[in-house]
Amino acid sequence: MAYTTINKPSDYFNTVLYTGTQTQQTINVSFQPDFVWIKSRSNTQVHALFDAVRGVSIGALQSNATAAENANQKLVAYTSTGFTLPSVNYEWTNTTGWNFASWNWLAGGTASSNSDGSITSTVSANTTSGFSVVSYTGNGTSGATIGHGLGVVPKFILFKNRSQIRGWAVHHASLGYLQFLALNETIEAQNNIGMLNNTAPTSTLITLGNTDRVNESSQNHIAYCFAEVKGFSKFGSYTGNGNADGTFVYTGFKPAWVLIKQSSAALEEWQLLDNKRNTFNPTNTALFPSSNAAENSGNDRSDFLSNGFKCRSSSAGVNSSGSTYIYMAFAENPLVGTNNIPATAR
Repeated sequence: MAYTTINKPSDYFNTVLYTGTQTQQTINVSFQPDFVWIKSRSNTQVHALFDAVRGVSIGALQSNATAAENANQKLVAYTSTGFTLPSVNYEWTNTTGWNFASWNWLAGGTASSNSDGSITSTVSANTTSGFSVVSYTGNGTSGATIGHGLGVVPKFILFKNRSQIRGWAVHHASLGYLQFLALNETIEAQNNIGMLNNTAPTSTLITLGNTDRVNESSQNHIAYCFAEVKGFSKFGSYTGNGNADGTFVYTGFKPAWVLIKQSSAALEEWQLLDNKRNTFNPTNTALFPSSNAAENSGNDRSDFLSNGFKCRSSSAGVNSSGSTYIYMAFAENPLVGTNNIPATAR
């Protein structure tokens, strides 16, 4: 029995590693990405986030900072199979000899106007993989709505005020629609009715509060919206057991990429793991979306298995006893696809 209709997850999400050259170079992703997230692995440098809806003429956002988009740090182009890096203003993405990771998602290509909500949004959506990029201008009104184009309820949403110095806001379905996290901070889940106006997202709409992180009047905002797709993506929570024989988290696929955050207490960094920087278990080389630090391999953070991941550390970042964690995961291989080929362990 198939666990997904996506037999090749790398057609929709792909991690690509590369070395900076300080000359213009094109990175092959295998598809035209609509959301590109880049981080230096080897050096202290910011996380640079780009998307095709804002386009190459608009600069990068930083997951680890409150800054508005930076007009000096840009991509040169999106190509049919990847993206092109600059030879000038290259510091965040293409410094000579530095090792970089890029995480790439396919949305729906060219964006279109969406008038489902009270605020007209510009949306690139892929309903097969459950991902959309949504650009909109805030109106400062509690209860305003934007269309997201997915046709199903998004379970994970990253919001950023593009125009002003404001923090990120993260909605995760496991926390409900009153609580939020911040991608640039190590805070625990916070209550704030002003984020989603105490209203759950629907299959067509996201309801906004009046906070400046998600709906500042006359300011440009971006939302990266993710819906769960069986055998391809999973957004859930787990409780740590404080043991090296740690909690097992079932996803229904062999993970390619996992993002973890302790939500029940503050001070713990977001932990980002992938199958390209660690090609065998343990998967312990983390980068930290809330920090500009280089990657760290200090703890045996987890094993990637054929059907999920298992914590292999008592570290508070991933598995403190009794603590609650939220996660976001994408597949390398489904447990079983329509081709009836099962995933194997690493």
